[in-house]
Amino acid sequence: MNKTKQMEADKIKEFLREDLGYGDITSNTLIPHDQKAKARLYFKEPGVASGLEEAALVFEVLGCDVKQLADDGSHVQPKQTLLEIFGSARALLSGERLALNFVCRMAGIATQTARIVEIVAKKNAKARVAATRKTLPGLRVYDKKAVVHGGGDPHRFGLDDCVLIKDNHLKLVPSVTEAVKRVRTGVSFTKMVEIEVRTVKDAEEAALAGADIIMLDNMSSADIRKCLSYLAEKGLRDGFLFEASGGITMENVSEYADSGVDIISLGALTHSVRGLDVKLEIEMI
Repeated sequence: MNKTKQMEADKIKEFLREDLGYGDITSNTLIPHDQKAKARLYFKEPGVASGLEEAALVFEVLGCDVKQLADDGSHVQPKQTLLEIFGSARALLSGERLALNFVCRMAGIATQTARIVEIVAKKNAKARVAATRKTLPGLRVYDKKAVVHGGGDPHRFGLDDCVLIKDNHLKLVPSVTEAVKRVRTGVSFTKMVEIEVRTVKDAEEAALAGADIIMLDNMSSADIRKCLSYLAEKGLRDGFLFEASGGITMENVSEYADSGVDIISLGALTHSVRGLDVKLEIEMI
């Protein structure tokens, strides 16, 4: 097992300890320790596979043999077998819920992301659909991975990825220009500088100050279209990335895609996802 997979296995062991406590008293009472079983995992509805690698690792950590029959990121159909697991019946039962939780949540995120990516592509083939940091603490790596499986962009993973000057930062700094100047002075040239603005004036100031990415936050799609048109007239459209964020949903994302932005970020990809209906069927051998 390579170092990365060992680290992932250690994390899964933590999750198993949370679920198992001092042992699965139900299975340990009902099932003989030497009883073997097999299982298959599948979706009960169509969707984009995600979390299969994590689910497989759950059962591997518990000593089972696992065959993964579909790739994460692939579109799968109901009843299609995605994992086959062989081993101790007690182990299968002990890992069932954790494995299903991984796949249920991650596939839900991936499937929703794929739908939004498809909607956006019809209006703006160049626009990226991106996640935010609105993830469950401790689960960000899985939430962001699922977004990628759905064809989205993970955006920054943490506060050390890139500079993102937000509205609360600007309340503590004299101006947009001064904010960009300070980070340009204090942060390596290798880091992108993004700034959140809510008016055309601030967007223009951010561009003139030399920001790389300008986030048009909580602006309507109509206002964004006007803003980009104004900046284009000023020669400030090319050479910058413009991101729309705030209040964007599956219902209105098409309008934002049509506004001409380069990136559309949605907290809804991860903070209010509907899990996919996933099933693990176990049989005696």
